Amino acid sequence: MWAGLVQRHTGTGGKVTLHGVGKRGDTCLRTLLIHGMRAVVTNVMEQGPCVEDMNTRRPPNIAIVALANKMARTRWAVLAHDRPYKQEHLCAKPT
Repeated sequence: MWAGLVQRHTGTGGKVTLHGVGKRGDTCLRTLLIHGMRAVVTNVMEQGPCVEDMNTRRPPNIAIVALANKMARTRWAVLAHDRPYKQEHLCAKPT
């Protein structure tokens, strides 16, 4: 399944770089994901640690697009690998 949300990811020497949301894919799907994440960020009373951390580090629109990208990657991984969704893997911070 290719949604056209991420143009590519590159890596060398074990370090993988994930690029941003591309504009060549499905415009409607990209718009829906971004608007959905915007609704979550603005209307949820108790935001998760990922959302709070991203909002403190980035401007609001950039944070929303980044979180939408992360949500799309998570959904793709769940569908592609046929695994159940586990919330504890969502915001795992390195210790």
